[in-house]
Amino acid sequence: MKRGAETLYLRMSRLSSYITRRGMLVGYRMARALDLDVAVIRGIGVTTTAETLLKRLDVLRSLEYQGVLTINPADSLLVARDKLATLLRLRKAGLPTPETAVVEDVYEVSEIVREWGDVVIKPIMGSMGYGSVRTSNPDVAFIIAKTWLTYGQPIYLQRYERRRERDIRVLVVGNEVLGAIYRYAPPYSWKTNVSQGGRAERVKPDSELVELALRATKALGLYYSGVDIGETDGGYVIYEVNSSPQWRGFMAATGVNPAEKIAELAINMVKG
Repeated sequence: MKRGAETLYLRMSRLSSYITRRGMLVGYRMARALDLDVAVIRGIGVTTTAETLLKRLDVLRSLEYQGVLTINPADSLLVARDKLATLLRLRKAGLPTPETAVVEDVYEVSEIVREWGDVVIKPIMGSMGYGSVRTSNPDVAFIIAKTWLTYGQPIYLQRYERRRERDIRVLVVGNEVLGAIYRYAPPYSWKTNVSQGGRAERVKPDSELVELALRATKALGLYYSGVDIGETDGGYVIYEVNSSPQWRGFMAATGVNPAEKIAELAINMVKG
């Protein structure tokens, strides 16, 4: 790295946690006792079991207990991975969020759709828009809910109030907003995720967007984030706060490389 730091790329699945008579160790493959100053986390797995997720977070906690700075911290990663926990934290901080319900009753799901009309049903833990379904039909919602509950998955619903077929992604590193993009849904879908065909366009964030993104990042205890914000008739609402945001579309639209800013933040935090 040109900033003078030695870097290692480590896969989360290859990290192991050991508790020995001498203390706690984190190893990689068969090598033990990694010697790290800082760990920048770029993902804990898109599709994992709850047990695997907990193991990976516990490995990060072990690093933290040994004095390693983790960006982002394990506890914050867990909150950000849980969509309901994220919204609860945001509401506690007084930030605007969409109308949301999390239930385990198929009949309640149908009633919610009748009341709200247009809804999005999402996995409570998921990323890049995969698994999200939009419907205004109570019977379709009933079938989706029944299927998900069969596999032990609670039903996470949000009222669909998007004013335009786009949302806003704001990238935050430290106490700085690096920039923002509009994410437009492709003609064949309502989803704006760049990974699913969405189109990114640079936008200059207004002061309200900047404040919302910074406050949301702070509310979750994150050092860097991608904050997804929607435009509704009632104003801005925060959909999600991503603790390991993808930025291919952001870089293409803005020319800003978040990785450089995160590396700079990590080095400065270690140096104190």
